[in-house]
Amino acid sequence: MDFVVTADGSSTLYHAEVGEHYHSKHGALQESKHVFVHSGLAHYIEKENTDSISILEVGFGTGLNFLQSADYSINERLKLHYCGIEAYPLTADIIFGTGYDNYVVPTVWTAFKDKYVDALTKSVHFTDGIDWHVAHCKVLEFKSDQLFDVIYFDAFAAIHQPEMWTDETLAHVCQYLRVGGVFVTYAITGNLKRSMKALGFKIEKAPGAPGKREMLRAVKL
Repeated sequence: MDFVVTADGSSTLYHAEVGEHYHSKHGALQESKHVFVHSGLAHYIEKENTDSISILEVGFGTGLNFLQSADYSINERLKLHYCGIEAYPLTADIIFGTGYDNYVVPTVWTAFKDKYVDALTKSVHFTDGIDWHVAHCKVLEFKSDQLFDVIYFDAFAAIHQPEMWTDETLAHVCQYLRVGGVFVTYAITGNLKRSMKALGFKIEKAPGAPGKREMLRAVKL
C-alpha cells in the first residue's frame, strides 16, 4: 500500500486491490472531521444534550475517524464507547506510519500505539472515559449485544465495493443503531436514500466535505 498526501496536507493510503483511497483526496483530515466528527458525533451530542456516546464504525481502515473522535471526546470531556468493524486490519507498521499523530493530542496517539494490537481481539480501556474495540470480521458477521448512538459508515465507494452498500448490509448494520440514533456517511445517492427510508430512517441532506456538495445523515425513527 502506498501513502498519498491529500489536498489538506494529511495522508491517506491507496488500496490497489480495491482501486480506491481510504479517504478523500480533497482532504483526509477535513473529511473525517466534517462527515463523521462534526456531522455525526457532535451533532448527536448537541441533539440529545448528553455527555456520553457510543459509536459503531463500518470500515475502521487507518483509524483516522477513531483518532479524531477520541481527540474530540477528550477535549469536550465526553465518555466514548467506540467499536470499529474491519475485515482486513492494517498492520501496526502501516497504521503507525500515517502521520496522524500530528492531528491529535499526544495521549491519544500514545494510547493508540500501545493498544491497537490488543483492540483487534478485545475491548480495551483507551484513556479515561474511552473504551475501544476493532471487530476483526466481515460486516455481515458482526454481532453485538449493544445498541449504538451513531454509525459512521465509511466503506469504500459503491463503485468499488458494491457489496457494502446493499440493502442486506445496511439492514444488518442498522439493527445495531438505537431509535433516535444517527447514521452518517460521505456518500449520497438515490439508491442509498431509498434504502435508508425503507429501513425506517428520516433522511437529511447535509453539506458535504470538500469535493462533495452533499452527504447523507439519517435518523432512525
